[in-house]
Amino acid sequence: MLSVDELEDKLIELAFAEDIGDGDHTTLCCIPDDAMGKSHLLIKENGILAGVEMAKKVFAKFDSTLKVEVLINDGTPVKIGDIAMIVSGKTRSLLQTERLMLNIMQRMSGIATMTNKYVKLLEGTRTHVLDTRKTTPGLRMLEKQAVKIGGGMNHRIGLFDMILLKDNHVDFAGGIESAIDRCHAYLKEKGLDLKIEIEVRNFDELQRVLNHGGVDRVMFDNFSVPDTKKAVDLVAGRIETESSGGITFDTIRGYAEQGVDFISVGALTHSVKGLDMSFKAC
Repeated sequence: MLSVDELEDKLIELAFAEDIGDGDHTTLCCIPDDAMGKSHLLIKENGILAGVEMAKKVFAKFDSTLKVEVLINDGTPVKIGDIAMIVSGKTRSLLQTERLMLNIMQRMSGIATMTNKYVKLLEGTRTHVLDTRKTTPGLRMLEKQAVKIGGGMNHRIGLFDMILLKDNHVDFAGGIESAIDRCHAYLKEKGLDLKIEIEVRNFDELQRVLNHGGVDRVMFDNFSVPDTKKAVDLVAGRIETESSGGITFDTIRGYAEQGVDFISVGALTHSVKGLDMSFKAC
């Protein structure tokens, strides 16, 4: 399995390949090879900054002679007019790295900003905000980093680091008990130590999970707020609890107040707006 650094390197290589192709002919035709310059990252919208460390990797990967002066670090609140970093070096390199750096930082900052709004909304409760696998293909590591920068927590990264028995798994496996038992047999056979979560759709399924045991967390799928309270009381702290499905910014506080441990929110990554910023010569 590729490491996070290896995945990020491959992402940068692919992004440059699709953007520059056989050459940035606009830059090459009008900027001399020996021209030197300086650009700064201008923040044009209030939010939470994210992607600074990844931006540094982009610059270093393309041109190791570029000098990056970071003025504002990841996770810091920013406002319109702030200068987050200054980059100096070959003008051609500044122009050719501009769009990839901005695409990454705008996306990550938008996710961090959205996540931070959810986190602040739940202040005073015991509930943590989780992301999901509803991410942009190829960008998952960056998007999940952005969630953490914004104060949220990562659910599983992919299909490899946690067991999540969803409704289709349960139905195809022949029921809750069978799915859980097969899961344990598989983990033992493979010598794996992974947490097990199971999704339930109603109180009958929840009771069957509690009676059978063998899981670390239960997910209440599309439960109402009153039913969430009832479900949390039924679990009584024996295992972790998570709410998911149809929960919005306007309703999430109500779910958190019922005592659930986690709430997963797909909107953190699947429909977020990028934070506005630009990379300007200075």
